[in-house]
Amino acid sequence: MSGSSIGKLFSVTTWGESHGKAVGVTIDGCPSGLHLAESQIQQFLNRRKPGQSEFTTSRKEADKVEILSGIFEGRTTGTPITLMVRNEDYQSRDYQEIAEVFRPGHADYTYHAKYGFRDYRGGGRSSGRETVSRVAAGAVASLLLIEFGITLIAFTKAIGPVIIPFADYHFEEITSNPLYMPNKLYAEKAQAHLHTAMSKGDSCGGIIECIVKGVPPGIGEPVFDKLDARLAAAVMSIGSIKSVEIGDGIRAANSLGSQHNDAFYTESNRILKSTNHSGGVLGGISDGSDIFVRVGVKPTPSIAVPQASVTRTGKPHTISVHGRHDPCIVPRAVVVVEAMVAITIMDLLLQNMGSRLEYLKKIYPTSDNSSKKPS
Repeated sequence: MSGSSIGKLFSVTTWGESHGKAVGVTIDGCPSGLHLAESQIQQFLNRRKPGQSEFTTSRKEADKVEILSGIFEGRTTGTPITLMVRNEDYQSRDYQEIAEVFRPGHADYTYHAKYGFRDYRGGGRSSGRETVSRVAAGAVASLLLIEFGITLIAFTKAIGPVIIPFADYHFEEITSNPLYMPNKLYAEKAQAHLHTAMSKGDSCGGIIECIVKGVPPGIGEPVFDKLDARLAAAVMSIGSIKSVEIGDGIRAANSLGSQHNDAFYTESNRILKSTNHSGGVLGGISDGSDIFVRVGVKPTPSIAVPQASVTRTGKPHTISVHGRHDPCIVPRAVVVVEAMVAITIMDLLLQNMGSRLEYLKKIYPTSDNSSKKPS
């Protein structure tokens, strides 16, 4: 299987399966000197850990991270960092009944079409369990970004039809409800909607938003490695993500140029924008304002509602998926989206070091002897 790596200078490779012994990640390109401890990474992993509420899977996993390499005396050495999380509560017997049946909405059929057989125990590499590795790597990227004054905040903007308007965001309330919504009242409405779906054996989707603050202007490569293009590719690589918007996103299609353009002005010798319809990206390059990334998450495909399908041999079959599944994966996916955004920003930040001669001279200052002519 190819395609398990992302990033050019800050490179991340995930490994492991849902019902294997462990999942993990190897990070290459992390600069030396970053103070890094397992406890710091654990804070991120705890946000996606299963069993947090009635709206998540009952699978019990400690998701305790182990640092295997790349750290000495509490700091990164510049060598590859390998992080591992052991699987402890997998129940492969729950999947015996679907060994020969393709589940609607899952990757069962496409994996079989590609490889000729598949790991049906929890979906293997297509399982949401793989995102443990992404979050661990995203934790390292986020800690690096903090060194440059760059911070990220991600949250649930919507569950089903319950959508929080921007004017009603209260970021301090994100962790005060199990759905990670920045508004308690909307969270209560969303929980009621989820209860209705759960009572019918159904599931819900939603919207996750990630805001990045402190990114300087000039980050992103202007053709194929555009900042918004890389962000879209990174978050679309997460399972169940079906759409990506930067700034106004699809709403831009219904606006006029005079409405969508962000006017510039200067203040304290800084060039700023009066609005931010672009979401912090112009021409594929950061413009110094907040970066807004918004993603659409599909309903969890594992539902108890009977669905029409076929067996591996093409025989019609009706299936109801049972076992331990999230009725809504949005809350646990919030930190996953944040992680992929952090990884992307960090990689492009490193790439930008070579965009100007003056940047390289700051890294490699001219020595006193370099200007002397050889005798």
